[in-house]
Amino acid sequence: MVFPDFGGVGAADDLRSIVGALLMFVLIIAVLMLIVSAIIWAIASSTGNAHTTTKARIGAWVALGAAALAGAGVAWVNFLLGLGERL
Repeated sequence: MVFPDFGGVGAADDLRSIVGALLMFVLIIAVLMLIVSAIIWAIASSTGNAHTTTKARIGAWVALGAAALAGAGVAWVNFLLGLGERL
């Protein structure tokens, strides 16, 4: 018979700290890219450069989406680790 390995989540605290540290770097980079894209968006729109304005706007939305996904990733990993400990 095959049974699940209930001790397989033994290093859950280490995994939480590693994932948390990696997602912290993602959040920092995403916020910095959001700031840079917003500044470029403002400068390009004030000078009338439509192409750069569009690219900067897309960059700002992508950075915002990455920050949201990284924040949700922390909650998702914590949920899965909590679920794994209850099995």
